[in-house]
Amino acid sequence: MTAESTANRGGSIGAAHAFALFTVFVWGFTFVSTKVLLEDFAPIEVLFGRFVIGLVALCALRPRVLRLKRRSHELLFIAAGLTGVTLYYLLENIALTFAHASTVGVLVAVSPLSTAAIAFVLGRERMHVRFVVGLVVAIAGVALVCLGEAGVQALSVGDALALAAALMWSVYSTLVKRIADLGYETIASTKRTFVWGLLFMLPLLAPLGAQPDLSRLVDAANAGNLLFLGLAASAGCFVTWGMAVSRLGAAKTSAYIYLVPVITAVASAMILGESVTLAMAAGIVLTIAGLALSEGRVPLCRAHAAPPYEEVGAGASEKRDETERM
Repeated sequence: MTAESTANRGGSIGAAHAFALFTVFVWGFTFVSTKVLLEDFAPIEVLFGRFVIGLVALCALRPRVLRLKRRSHELLFIAAGLTGVTLYYLLENIALTFAHASTVGVLVAVSPLSTAAIAFVLGRERMHVRFVVGLVVAIAGVALVCLGEAGVQALSVGDALALAAALMWSVYSTLVKRIADLGYETIASTKRTFVWGLLFMLPLLAPLGAQPDLSRLVDAANAGNLLFLGLAASAGCFVTWGMAVSRLGAAKTSAYIYLVPVITAVASAMILGESVTLAMAAGIVLTIAGLALSEGRVPLCRAHAAPPYEEVGAGASEKRDETERM
C-alpha cells in the first residue's frame, strides 16, 4: 500500500466519522423539535411532512432515478423504507407523546446492541472484546440517564415504543450496509428508501388522525421545526449516515448513536426546560466513555490490542494482505 493510498483511506475513514458525528448531533435535536410539533400535529403528520420535504430536497439535489442492478434488490429498499422511515419514526413520534424527549432519546440509543447482534448473526461483522466492553459501559450510562430523568419505574408504553423503534433502526442500518455493498450511490438509494417509506405511510394518515389543515404552518415555530426535520434531519442526515455506514460498517457507525441522548438531554433542558440531574450527568460521562472505548480511542488492556471491529469476508482478507505488504 503506497503512502498516498494510505493517506486517502485515512481521510475517507476520518470523513466517515465526521459524517456520523454530524448526523447524531442533528438527530439529538430532533427529539426536541418533534416534541414541539406534537403540540399541534399528530405523530403521523410530523412524520409524513418531514419526509415529503426531505424527498423533494433530495430530488432537487439529484433528480436522476436510480436503476436497479437486479429486480430482487427492490426488496432491500422496500424493507429499508418500512423499517428506517415508517416504523422507526412513527414509533419514536408516538413514544414522545407518552415520555420526555430526553427519555426517548436515551432508550433509542440502545440500537447499537441490536445492530451489532444482527450483523454478527448474519456473519457480516465481527466484534472484539474492547468493542463489546465499550457497548456495555455505554449502556450503563444510558441506564443512568434514564433513571436519573424519570426514577425507577415499570416500563411504560412510551419506553416500550422507544425500544421497538431502536430495534427498527438496527434492522435499517443493516439493510443500508447491504445496499451500500451492492454499489448503489447514497443519495439515489436514500431517495428510493424515502419513496417506499412514504408509500407505507399513506394508508396510515387518516386512521392516525392526519388533517389537511395547513394553517398550523403559519406559526413560525411549527414551520421552522418541520423544515429542520425535513431538510437537515431527513434529507441531509440520511445521506451522511449512509456514507458513514458504507465506510465504517453498521455496528461501528451505530455506536455513535450513544451520543444522541447526551445531545438530547442538553437540548431538552435548554429548550423544553427538562431537568438534568446528577445521575443523568454521570450517565452522560459513561456514555461518552463507552463510545470512546468501543471505537478504540481508549486502550482496554495494552497499546497494541486487536482492533475493536473487523469486516468479515473477502474485504477483510484484502485488508490483511495490504497490511502485510506495507
